[in-house]
Amino acid sequence: MRRGAIFFFYNETGLVDEYILFLLGKLRPFVETIIFISNGDLSRSSEIAVRSAVDEIVIRENTGLDVGAYSDGLKFIGYDKLGDYDEILLLNHTFYGPLFPFSEMFSEMELRDCDFWGISGHKEMVPNPFTGQGSLVSHLNSHFIAVRRTMLTSLAFRNYWESMPIIEDYTDSVLIHESRFTKFFEDFGYGSDVYVSSERYTSKYPVFIEVDETISDRNPILKRRLFFNDPIFLEQNGIDLPRALRVLKETSDYDPNLIWRNVLRSSELRNLNTNAALMSVLPDEWTKGDGAAADYGKVAVCAHIYYTDMLDEILALTENIPVAYDFIATTDTAEKKAEIEAALAKRPGVKNAIVRVIEKNRGRDMSSLFISLRDLLIDDRYDLVCRLHTKKSPQVQSSRGNLFKRHMLDNLLNSRGYVHNVLDMFHGNPSIGLAIPPIFHISYPTMGHSWFANRPKVEETARLLKINVKFDESTPVAAYGTMFWFRPRALRKLFEHKWKWEEFNAEPDHLDGGLAHALERLIAYAAQDAGYTTQHIMCAHQAAHNYTMLEFKLQKLASLMPSGDFQWQCHMLSEWKKAGYPSANHLPASVPWAQTSVRHSLAGLNFAVKSSLKFRAPVLFKILRPIYRGMASVFKPSSRRNYG
Repeated sequence: MRRGAIFFFYNETGLVDEYILFLLGKLRPFVETIIFISNGDLSRSSEIAVRSAVDEIVIRENTGLDVGAYSDGLKFIGYDKLGDYDEILLLNHTFYGPLFPFSEMFSEMELRDCDFWGISGHKEMVPNPFTGQGSLVSHLNSHFIAVRRTMLTSLAFRNYWESMPIIEDYTDSVLIHESRFTKFFEDFGYGSDVYVSSERYTSKYPVFIEVDETISDRNPILKRRLFFNDPIFLEQNGIDLPRALRVLKETSDYDPNLIWRNVLRSSELRNLNTNAALMSVLPDEWTKGDGAAADYGKVAVCAHIYYTDMLDEILALTENIPVAYDFIATTDTAEKKAEIEAALAKRPGVKNAIVRVIEKNRGRDMSSLFISLRDLLIDDRYDLVCRLHTKKSPQVQSSRGNLFKRHMLDNLLNSRGYVHNVLDMFHGNPSIGLAIPPIFHISYPTMGHSWFANRPKVEETARLLKINVKFDESTPVAAYGTMFWFRPRALRKLFEHKWKWEEFNAEPDHLDGGLAHALERLIAYAAQDAGYTTQHIMCAHQAAHNYTMLEFKLQKLASLMPSGDFQWQCHMLSEWKKAGYPSANHLPASVPWAQTSVRHSLAGLNFAVKSSLKFRAPVLFKILRPIYRGMASVFKPSSRRNYG
């Protein structure tokens, strides 16, 4: 067949990622002409790259979404010239592919007797989810539609586009074009077909909802939105993107780095990590057996040793690193430096030992990393670094502090085989820039609130460093406790800036809102900005403890709500929060929720501040305790029921 292609593209920054160029390159053998329609200007480098892959570039205003772009593309060719082609493809940037050779699809569809066809389709939905009434008719998905000469040269086809209303938003695009196109032309007697048959699957939108099954059946595309869509939707519909990625790895030669380099630009990190399950529970036995280890490059441990009585514990764990490594330590006195150097001299595995005395202890482990060790980590002398420090958490009960410490150390260095697996993970996936233990939640109030008072400082620092990513709403993906594995180049922007000691809080005010806690929460987003993913890693016994406690906590909260449906529970609580947590009229006056929302909110604020101080600054809490008792009496729930 003689084919032409109209490819619609939009990116607010004008950047065309490599997955687009790969897609166009794989499409080229099957099409005679490619017209690239961009809704907005392209960056200079992107325009140069695209020109080498297509025949024409059309830059238009960002109006009309994909519908406007396709319409202008058809005008560019000329309706009187469409008959020169056996088939015109209308496709866009909203998917990755081809996961499998396009030859499979085109060869199959050339045998089908139809006037137009698509890669995938959507089944009828009643009621229409966009209007709440009527039905959303069965239709081909507009991300890829092929139209053949019989329809291309018809008056109906030209009139369809020339009479198209102005498309204002995504809903318009679906209702006025995508869901209308198929039935409109079928009603005129034109026959349609679909490559990935919806009838083989039970869901309404198989290439999205049953993505793993369709890829198993050699569906050639993977929708981008799966990676950054609201995880609640994926949970509600049982969408198994992690399995789809495993199937892709096993059955396709498509480079997953094309996905990560693109999707990191537009994702909230927690949504991405959740949807794609960027979590590895690694065994203590080396999975590659007794074979020769890969070349992991130069490895280093960077440890801030403030408490030297923990030095043996740290060194015993770093001995699990199965290759020679440099041990780089910082501490606060010359006496401690001598003690550390003596201990390192006796340890096997340490290739080079570097111990530095910091100028000041402002900022603790964060300042020692980004100021004292900047010269060692700003270049590419190390390929992989494990960041550690002697964490004691003296402000909390020792059982809680020790649990947090073990959570970090075990999940980073649990055994020799475990560390082998961590190194293999980095070696086998160049898109991973950071590996962290997941958020610690047992006995700590982190879930849903772990920005604490740090978000303004994080946003300010991100602007300073030109880190341009989306921040998660409530619980940032972060190296909580500031121990992690990393590629120095993934954190280059954090090391390039010349931090000053005075920018960090003076001791003992190591408080939320300061630079140290902001950097703790910025690390993963700096890696994201640099084009690297963050992988959560856990050893088996930590995974068992964390999961079972997390499951208990979630089921306990769910049991206190009226429905077992997670989506409804989220909606109900979200509405309650937006309304200011008002009381329900039927509740007795003794129940806190029955009080005025203002009084209840102030009481909640008082409790939150008190709890935070008790945890983070116990001495200050004791001093202020009489004041909080007075505030508690002021905000004590009223005996009268609120009917407002």
